[in-house]
Amino acid sequence: MRFSTWAGAAYYDRPTMAARSIGSGTISFGLVSIPIKLYTATSAKSVSFNMLHKACGSRLKQQLLCPVDNVVVERSDTIRGFEYARDQYVKFTDEELKALESARSDALELLEFVPASTVDFLYIEKTVFLGPDKGGDRAYRLLSESLERAQRVAVGRFAQRGKDNLVLVRPYKKGLILHECYYADEVRSFDDVETGGAFDFKPIELELANKLIEQLDQESFEPSRFRDTWADKVKEAVDKKIAGEEVVTPPEAPKAQIIDLLEALKRSVAAAGSAPGGEAPEVATAKNDTVKGGPKKAEPKPVHEKAEKKKKSG
Repeated sequence: MRFSTWAGAAYYDRPTMAARSIGSGTISFGLVSIPIKLYTATSAKSVSFNMLHKACGSRLKQQLLCPVDNVVVERSDTIRGFEYARDQYVKFTDEELKALESARSDALELLEFVPASTVDFLYIEKTVFLGPDKGGDRAYRLLSESLERAQRVAVGRFAQRGKDNLVLVRPYKKGLILHECYYADEVRSFDDVETGGAFDFKPIELELANKLIEQLDQESFEPSRFRDTWADKVKEAVDKKIAGEEVVTPPEAPKAQIIDLLEALKRSVAAAGSAPGGEAPEVATAKNDTVKGGPKKAEPKPVHEKAEKKKKSG
């Protein structure tokens, strides 16, 4: 096992271990009940930092400060408040909030089945794996295969942490996966986003856009093809600092310039084609001629022509 410490945090290279269940429940629809176990599906690995005192380098501690009494308040002396107007609160005790929670039945009730193609990814908030619990293997697999054949996902309700969660259950590999979803009033309308006016694109623009998509096309989405380059750079800088080496700040990248759409498409197609593994494609220009590797630059004039021009202007 490799262990490194950086910025008050740590990262490990851990051996692969069997998944550990984070909870259990029961899928129910009609008179069918399927005991299940829940497993963590994702785990963010972004780099993080601790806040340190600039003078001595020690880690800072957070405190709760009351601005009215100007005193530090212990967590045991706090109470929950719902702000119904500016600086106006309704107070709740832990017992009152607990009484409002949904019953902890651990029941995942499937309410309806819908075509998988109708699900908008925007509504998905969190994902967990579902596995069968003792005695539920056969019914679990039957539900997975039935959903797969029908190309449907199940819409349900799952009471967790005192809240009724809107969930989707869909077939995944040889089992089931659960998506916790946002409710409709938690998702903003895209109609509020300004998307500009309508445009009539030139045939050459459509052709180049299609060609660019074809050049960058892949058969499937493979996240393993990508890395968190920010995290890699931070870890590399940490290792250098630990070794006493100087971290050189790279020059600031020039700001992107807005260029003509047609010109941008031509350059993009040329750049994609000249990447390792392929030749620069032939790109159509506005005059319907073709140039390899993108638009041609103006040919430089001979030296004697420049001299003659300078003499006449003088």
